Amino acid sequence: MEANGLGPQGFPELKNDTFLRAAWGEETDYTPVWCMRQAGRYLPEFRETRAAQDFFSTCRSPEACCELTLQPLRRFPLDAAIIFSDILVVPQALGMEVTMVPGKGPSFPEPLREEQDLERLRDPAVVASELGYVFQAITLTRQRLAGRVPLIGFAGAPWTLMTYMVEGGGSSTMAQAKRWLYQRPQASHQLLRILTDALVPYLVGQVAAGAQALQLFESHAGHLGPQLFNKFALPYIRDVAKRVKARLREAGLAPVPMIIFAKDGHFALEQLSQAGYEVVGLDWTVAPKKARECVGKTVTLQGNLDPCALYASEEEIGQLVKQMLDDFGPQRYIANLGHGLYPDMDPEHVGAFVDAVHKHSRLLRQN
Repeated sequence: MEANGLGPQGFPELKNDTFLRAAWGEETDYTPVWCMRQAGRYLPEFRETRAAQDFFSTCRSPEACCELTLQPLRRFPLDAAIIFSDILVVPQALGMEVTMVPGKGPSFPEPLREEQDLERLRDPAVVASELGYVFQAITLTRQRLAGRVPLIGFAGAPWTLMTYMVEGGGSSTMAQAKRWLYQRPQASHQLLRILTDALVPYLVGQVAAGAQALQLFESHAGHLGPQLFNKFALPYIRDVAKRVKARLREAGLAPVPMIIFAKDGHFALEQLSQAGYEVVGLDWTVAPKKARECVGKTVTLQGNLDPCALYASEEEIGQLVKQMLDDFGPQRYIANLGHGLYPDMDPEHVGAFVDAVHKHSRLLRQN
């Protein structure tokens, strides 16, 4: 490292690399912790910052994304920051219109209905140039973090993005998207390839901009059974990891740990642990010991406290965290929730979760 405290890319030197070490499978003095949706509506300062803004305008403002990313770190001693953005900026960059409807969530006024609708999509090669605002937000945030903790970049996995593009929004059954898989398997693969081709340069661009780890969200894995998952989700999840790593090498960029989080994908844990990711994220429906048996010692596990456990008393949160840490064991583990924080959660209880992880994991190592 240069004497001025700047790292190789001119970014401030990293002071706390516990999260990265755990992700790479190295020993750590305590268990690192961060929360999915840690920059979010449960914080009053988030609601103030976001109040007047249209959601996607916020995503397009590097200054706003930076501020929202840093807010939880001012409150809690988290071990990582995750850039404030949204998985749906990728379908937007492919030329689809997406709006965020208050109280309802994302909406695509013109979803993909027929095979020929794929012709409306832009060339995936231009996607990264459309998403420069995400790269700017990452660079700005990395500077302002001043090396306090690593910064995580992320994207949605191809199947999860496909569900929104075909359904036109959220869905409890994903019947339209799954209808594509059964009735139009070729077109489905074509769409999933387009998304993969868009995601690879987007993720590489995030690392070039300063992201120190990457998480891929397969949020809708649970709508697929093992067969559909193995056919339409897993090959693309694997491909993303393989191609991102190859592109980083070609670009002369240092490798970064990659995390796959497939919500409700408990049936695919073994395959996911061999998909080329250093870390496998778990939701709260998976027993930690079972997960460890299933994935072996080759990957780090991340998760998996039920987010609703944060409605419990601070004392009970401490007990639940202690149990979770005992079950996962001290090494090759990153503490997190099994899904994102909800808007009505008490920030004090988030703080209690973070503190309990740090406290109990240190005690666990002493014994």
